[in-house]
Amino acid sequence: MQYYLEELQEKIEYRFRDKELLLSALMHSSYTNEKHLQKYKCNERLEFLGDAVLELVSSEFLFFSNRKISEGELTKLRASMVCEPSLAFCAREIQLGSYLLLGKGEEITGGRERDSVISDALEALIGAIYLDGGFANAKEFIHKFVLNDLENKKLFYDSKTILQEMVQANFTDVISYHLIGEEGPDHNKTFSVAVCIGEECYGNGVGKTKKAAEQEAAYRAILKLRKKD
Repeated sequence: MQYYLEELQEKIEYRFRDKELLLSALMHSSYTNEKHLQKYKCNERLEFLGDAVLELVSSEFLFFSNRKISEGELTKLRASMVCEPSLAFCAREIQLGSYLLLGKGEEITGGRERDSVISDALEALIGAIYLDGGFANAKEFIHKFVLNDLENKKLFYDSKTILQEMVQANFTDVISYHLIGEEGPDHNKTFSVAVCIGEECYGNGVGKTKKAAEQEAAYRAILKLRKKD
């Protein structure tokens, strides 16, 4: 366990003074339930705190980066930046799921890759950094790992909407998504989806849910369309 904690700290470029805080951030409720630990020992309290820190830092970032847009537009932008798929995308970039402490049931059903689990863990990690190193360190982490490369992240987690807009502007044909394959047992399936514009296939995607597979397929289609342009 010590080795994994060291490895994660290197990835996030932050070293904890209190390693118990880091351990708590990685502890899913399924693990504490299985080990008969007190409920408050799981990462949900840190997630609650991290969510608030993330909201403040992302709000400040948008406020100063977009000086001429309205409150409503700022709220919409913030919601898209810190939504579950976006945070899960960020968590996967640091392979956060591989460090989580999960119960056996959650492990078997693919919890390490589930958006809800890893996005919550990322918020818990932010909360842990805030408690361990203060607001400045939490803010630095958020800027490095959440607010970085926003254009490409938005392209990914909002890909279905972006593709729809591109097709409406440039095609007379409609978009359709087709399930082309399923693998794995019922509790841990992987879906393959193709996206077509009219009769032509423009991208394939794979995911733990049909929605996630569609999202990746749309992302691949956008990249293909942009390359053609």
